[in-house]
Amino acid sequence: MLTINEIFHSVQGESTYAGRPCVFVRLTACDLRCRWCDTPYAFTEGRKMSLDEVLQTVRGYDCPLVEITGGEPLLQADVYPLMEQLVEDGHTVLVETGGHRPIDRVPPQVVRIIDVKCPGSGEAHRMAWSNLDGLTANDEVKFVIADRGDYEYARSVIERHSLVGRCGAVLMSPVHGELEPRALAAWILADRLPVRLQLQVHKYIWGAETRGV
Repeated sequence: MLTINEIFHSVQGESTYAGRPCVFVRLTACDLRCRWCDTPYAFTEGRKMSLDEVLQTVRGYDCPLVEITGGEPLLQADVYPLMEQLVEDGHTVLVETGGHRPIDRVPPQVVRIIDVKCPGSGEAHRMAWSNLDGLTANDEVKFVIADRGDYEYARSVIERHSLVGRCGAVLMSPVHGELEPRALAAWILADRLPVRLQLQVHKYIWGAETRGV
């Protein structure tokens, strides 16, 4: 049994899969409280659904790409059989996690997108650094940047853990409406940092406050 906040079909707004049609399965509950969180409604809102109900809903969209997100999806034990079954069904499966929960149980076929929290989030101290030890070329690491201090923190993490080349992509995303993308772009270019600048495409299409997109 899973507690589901929402399941919807949209355009993927983040990661190297940005722009592709995607089914999102948003799970309820999160044990982080990032200052810039854009889905606080997922902390408590949701309804119980069986694994079969979730799978039936996803299959109804006839979409090959599925993202499991939250909240923090790895808080719920039944997320693992959900991912396993989605992989078995032939889906490309992404899971986005805050980086503070162990990721070793995630099926190896699933793209693990690890959101390393920067100081501006207020949750940087919660990171489980051991999650970066087992990165593969299938994984992606994301940093959400609020200011220059966050950028320098992210740059140091990238260098200290040799992230470039150890995973499929290193992403930097400005806090929407707080840090101008051109500022982050300028810092990346000045440092010749081999990362991918990421904008939240869905917010530019539908607006930052629109749910279910």
